[in-house]
Order: sequence, then structure tokens, then C-alpha cells
Amino acid sequence: DGFLAILEKDAKERAKQRKRNERLANALKEKGNDAFRKGDYVIAIQRYTEGLEKLKDKQELYTNRAQAYLKMHEYEKAIGDCEWALKCNEKCIKACFLMGKAHLALKHYSESRQCYEKILQIDPQKESLFKDCMNEVNLEEKRMKDEERAMKEVQSGKLAALSVKELLQKLDRPDQNILYYTGGIRLLTGAMKDCTEQTLFRTNNGFSILKDNEIIRRGFCAERKNTAEVDLSVSLLFLWQAVCAGNAENQRLLLTHPDVNAQLPKLLSCGVLEIQKATLALISLYSENENGRRLLLRHQDLTKWLQILMTFVNTTDARASSAMSILSDLTEEERFKTQCRVMLSTGVLPLFTQLLTSAKLVNQAALARCVGIMGSLCADVVIRMQMAECKECWQACLKLVDECLDVSTPKYQECLFAVLGLMMNLLLESNAIIQYFAVDISGRCMSLLRDKDGRIVTRAIGVLSRILPASSSAVEEVVKGGVVKKMIKFLKAGGQITSNYGMKTLSICTRSNRQAQEDVVKSDKRFSVLLKLLDSEDEMTVGNAAFCLGQCLAVPGAATSLLNSNVVMILLKHAGGDATRTLVQENAAIALGKLCVAEPRHIIQLRKLNGLAILNSSMKYVHSV
Repeated sequence: DGFLAILEKDAKERAKQRKRNERLANALKEKGNDAFRKGDYVIAIQRYTEGLEKLKDKQELYTNRAQAYLKMHEYEKAIGDCEWALKCNEKCIKACFLMGKAHLALKHYSESRQCYEKILQIDPQKESLFKDCMNEVNLEEKRMKDEERAMKEVQSGKLAALSVKELLQKLDRPDQNILYYTGGIRLLTGAMKDCTEQTLFRTNNGFSILKDNEIIRRGFCAERKNTAEVDLSVSLLFLWQAVCAGNAENQRLLLTHPDVNAQLPKLLSCGVLEIQKATLALISLYSENENGRRLLLRHQDLTKWLQILMTFVNTTDARASSAMSILSDLTEEERFKTQCRVMLSTGVLPLFTQLLTSAKLVNQAALARCVGIMGSLCADVVIRMQMAECKECWQACLKLVDECLDVSTPKYQECLFAVLGLMMNLLLESNAIIQYFAVDISGRCMSLLRDKDGRIVTRAIGVLSRILPASSSAVEEVVKGGVVKKMIKFLKAGGQITSNYGMKTLSICTRSNRQAQEDVVKSDKRFSVLLKLLDSEDEMTVGNAAFCLGQCLAVPGAATSLLNSNVVMILLKHAGGDATRTLVQENAAIALGKLCVAEPRHIIQLRKLNGLAILNSSMKYVHSV
């Protein structure tokens, strides 16, 4: 007993000592973190080391010290600390990440990849981080191989390789005429034949042209450029295109140059045709691939780019197409959408509405793409809410629809198609502005149902299906305009998307409008169209068809007209089925209950199919309607 008591006392003492040490280790860790934030990595390492003397199994101290070692370029020590951290916690993602960075710095590419692969094994949700890390390894390995190959070509005395070096040396001469530098830059551009020349440009400090040569820098950065400065700037932009095409490392270095970073948006807005074309071509090199887009997002403030690039819709040449392609590429990045929020209401929407209202005067092909891009940006909830609450935006959309009804050229049709898509996206919102315009919007859509372009008709029906729930007045107007007969006609023609929108439109109209219910009974003899749609593979269509049928059974004689059909079997199948949308089961059960209440003879068929239990369960829905 005495021995056990001694053991227990010893265990308690050790637990107390560990708690004391843990408090001390945490305090030292915080001191180390504070030094790290200030950039004092030597002190940070000292504090983390002192903390580890107090508590040798504290994982965070190892990873924090490894991070400080990385800053000090002591990569082997960083790897050692990461290994210790993984002994403390084998699932420490930070240790794997930092070890991967250290191995990469030491050019241990295989080991670096293994570290990043372990991150994905620990947490499959880290796929985005894994991809970024692996991409960094691949690019760094390629960069090193390119530079080794380029060095061999220089050493072997290859003419092209020597030419790049000589041309850069000539451009390094100070105080020459601006035309001298422009000519040299053009010769250098012509020398960029492949990856080797691009690499030699980089390794021979080609990107320091702006920093080291005041005449070149002054000409490129001038606010109001004379002819010689325009030629110089265009030549530089062409050179950078040649140097950066397909070369991720050169793309990165160019964007880290402060003057290039500052000038790009200014060059886009300068109004000089040649400069704008060359700038757009350079930016396209970045936007057309994921790595390039991330470089733009990392090094550029893109808050004004949507507005700047949208301005090119006013141009009639290739600039408009280039600008829209860049925007289309950038909208694939969530961070770009987030940045677009900043200037949306103050800059972008006023310009966008002006473009829509001036459709006759602008580049219509570019305008259609621009509208499509705005529709894509609506995937961002904040952007969609702001646009949906913009009265001027809705007015501009309606004006363009009116113009398209009068002028039916192919380019106008594309604009109309894009605007309808934008309106559908905006109608995912619900607000007072939408309610205000509901009658006007639904009226324009009714007119578009006569269009010869099936795509336009489908989207017009889609807009109807989303605008009608906002206004009972809009429902009354479209019902008076014969919407039911038109929808039945389109539903007979088939087409899954059109059927989906058309059936939803009918279900909205029949929900509370008696005239719509009677029109369905008249237009769809014995409900042949609805019965066919109840067999659709699309659950949304089935649910709306069942709902619409249930509403129309209130019309005298409607239930009786179905006596010789298989409606009971169809509704029973859906009411007792396992659809992922519960509204399918609920609407089918309600329709089945209403059918038997309106025409009791349907109960005979129901009894034969052993469906009375489902009918009984559906009655609660019937009574609640």
C-alpha cells in the first residue's frame, strides 16, 4: 500500500510539473510568435527552443521553429523540426507543408512531392492546397531544368543564346536615344524563339530593363505619351509577350515588377489603340490558364478591372473580343468575383446599364458576351443581390428586349438570349423591385413566345416560371393573354428544359387562378399532356405536373374525364415511391386524394391496386389545402 501511495503521489507531482511547464512553454511560444511577426527570426527561434526545453513534445513549437528556420534559409534544420513535429502528431498537416517547402528549397523535388501527397492522405479536403503545392514544385523543377539547358547552350557557343546576352548588354548602355532602345527591344523580341531564349532573358536580368534604364522607364510610365514613347511601350509589351508565352516563371517575375504592376490598368485605359491591343494580348497570356489567373489575383488589384474591360464593348475592333475573353476567364476565379463586389454599384452597374440602353451603338457581339459574363458573376450572392435591387438595370434589360422585338438581327438575338439568361439568374432573388417590374417582364416574355428561335422561347418560358411567383397581377395578365394554351403547346412539343420551365409556369398559374385551371382542362383534353409528364424522369417536372393536376381537379367534370385512364396507377406510384424530392410524393398524394373526392368511382381502381392505405395517408394533405 505504501509503495502504491508513493507511485500515486509521484504521478500527481509529474502532472503538476507538466502543467507548470505547459504554461511556461505557451508563454514562450507567444513571445516567439511576436518576434516572428516582427521579422526577428533569430529571437523567435530562441524563444521556441526555450519552450521546447520546458516541454519536448509540444508540436506547435517544432512547426513554428521550422517556419522561422525557413525564413533564415536553414532548410535542413526546418526538416528536422518537422520530423519531430510528426513524431508528436503524425497527422500534423503544417509539418508536412513546411517540410515540403524546405525540400523544395533544397531542390529535393521528389521528397517535396511526397510531403504534399501526405497532406492529401491526412485530409482529402485539402485537395486545393495539394494542387497548389504540387504546381509550385512542378514549376520550380521546370525552371531549374530550363536554366541548366540554357547555360549549356551558352557554354557551347550557340549563336541564338549568345545573341540574347549581347542584345541585353546593348540595352544596358545608358543615355541613348529612345529610338535606339525601341530598336534593340524589337531585335530582342525577334530573338525569343523558344524556352531557352526566354530562360536566358530571365537569367541575364532582362526584367531589370525598366528598373535600370531611366529613359525606358520614363517612356513606359509617361502619362501622356508622344509617338516615340508609344512605340517604345508597344515594343516592350510585345517583348514581354514573347518572353512570357508558356513560361510560368517569367510570367511571375514580370508581375512582381512594381512599374509593370502599376501601369497595366493605366495602359488598358489609355485610349491608344496600339497600346491597348498589346496590353490585352499580354494579359490574355495570364488569364487563359489557372496559374496565370492566380498570379493576376495575387499581384494585381482587380477591383476596377471589370469596369475597365467592360468599357471595350464600345469598341468595334478586336479589342472588344479580347477584353471579353479575359473577363470570361477571370470569372472562373472566386476571388475575382469577390473583388468585383467593391466597384459594382458605383462603377460597374452604371456602365453596364448604359451599354444595355445603347445596344444599337455598341459592339453587339461583345455586348452579348458581356451580359453573359454578368450572368456568371451572379453566382456570387452579394453581386446578384445588388444587381437584382438595381431598378436601372431592370429598365435597361426591358429596353433591350423591346429593341430586339423590333430588330431581329442575329447579333441582337444573341444579346436577347444573354439578357434573358441574366434575368433568370437575377430572379433567384426576391425583392420589391422585382415585384414592381413583374407585369412588364412577364408581358415581354409573352411576346417572345412567338420568336422563331427555340432558345429564346425556352429562356422566355424560364423567366416566366421565375417572375410569376412575385406577382398575382402578373399571373392574371398572362392567363388573360393565353399563357395556358401556349404552355400546353410547348409541352406537347417536348424538350426537357422547356418542359421543366413550362410545367412550373402552369403550376404557378393554376395555384390560385380559376381561369387557368379551366384553360388547362379545355386545352389538354383528358389531361393527356399532364399524364405524359407524370411519367417524366425529371422529378421537378413530375412534382409540378402532379400539383397542376390536383389544382385542375376542382373544375367540374375534370376528374370524371380521367375515369378510363391510368391516372390512379401513375399517382399511386409517385405517392408511394421513393423520389428524392418529397414534394413529388406529397403532390401526387394530394392529387390522388382530390381525384377520389371529386369522382368516387376512382376508388374502385384504387382498391384493385391495394392503394387505400396511401389514399388514407394523403387525406391529411387534402384537408390542409
